[in-house]
Amino acid sequence: MQSTEFDAIVVGLGGIGSGAAYWLSRRGLRTIGLEQFELGHARGESHDHSRIIRLSYHTPAYVRLAKEAYAAWVEVEGESGTTLVHKTGGLDLGPRGGAIPLQNYTESMRSCGVAFEELDAAAIRRRFPPFAVGDDVHGVFQSDGGLVAAETATRTHQRLAREHGAILREHTAVLTIENRAGEAIVETYDARYRAPSLIIAAGPWSSHVLRLFDTRIPLEVTKEQVMYFAPADLEAFALGRFPVWIWMDDPSFYGFPVFGERAVKVTQDAGGKPVDPDTRGFEPDADIGARVRAFLGEHLPAALGPELFVKTCLYTLTPDRDFVIDALPEHPNVYVAIGAGHAFKFASAIGRMLSDLVCDGQTKSDIAPFSIMRPVLRMASPPKTYMV
Repeated sequence: MQSTEFDAIVVGLGGIGSGAAYWLSRRGLRTIGLEQFELGHARGESHDHSRIIRLSYHTPAYVRLAKEAYAAWVEVEGESGTTLVHKTGGLDLGPRGGAIPLQNYTESMRSCGVAFEELDAAAIRRRFPPFAVGDDVHGVFQSDGGLVAAETATRTHQRLAREHGAILREHTAVLTIENRAGEAIVETYDARYRAPSLIIAAGPWSSHVLRLFDTRIPLEVTKEQVMYFAPADLEAFALGRFPVWIWMDDPSFYGFPVFGERAVKVTQDAGGKPVDPDTRGFEPDADIGARVRAFLGEHLPAALGPELFVKTCLYTLTPDRDFVIDALPEHPNVYVAIGAGHAFKFASAIGRMLSDLVCDGQTKSDIAPFSIMRPVLRMASPPKTYMV
């Protein structure tokens, strides 16, 4: 069996893992990334054309982190010559008194110096005519909101990582991991890799990898889906004319202008059922589909054209919907990143933070809220709060 030494090993090459491989190799570390499936596979969380990026978030910590996310993508765009972020403006809207208070978002943005507009229902209908919202609806528009070209961004991270000397191996499942005397030893079917630092970015398979360290945190993997509809007036939803948007209530829905397909993409957030990532199916969820079509029929009827196709994906949910970005307490050279179903926009920034932790032992970013030791992750049956 081949034995190879590196400075850092990354397990999982989705959005976050590929970002970590890029930033580590950019800083000159001998880096290897291991992916159990093919690169760019559709079994996890990071595929499809687009993910929302926004400065509008429910806590100041996330707003500050979102600023770092935009900055990280700018650096990747500059080095790669590839446009990854498309600003469309972002609209958060919902009923007054809804399950997700818009006040949390406006106060957080205000505290971080982010400009925004508050809109009543008439202003929403005037600015974005496809919305057919009642007078009980209000919203917040933030001009920097938009989308990240997800699959393109992951491929770009991977290309740049290789250009910086990283080795990325697909179809390479991890069999065992030992961590002794400050060295991680990762065994695959044909090789044994050694490095002083290990990053676990395994998405829905995080619990499987953490068990190798006798570590368990309460994660729930759900099967979600996005739906592509072909509206009669496609131009009304054109990029640059229609924003990304989020319906701030329970259930919560979100959608995109036309991008990647001649269709609009809409779905429910965190509406799926728990699954095992190894045995889950890829068939559409009829319940999610019914809820999405009912929502569109009531609030965005112009988008409710023929359904072209459905793409499934997985969420890896922490009980509080906050990330995990931390070292394992008993293995300080082993770092874990879990995105809680809303991290792609932060993928490059989180990759940079992980490289900071590996290289410097700390990061300038505020990752204290994302500790693996926070109380809710120590509970056997924690309460679940997925609406953010």
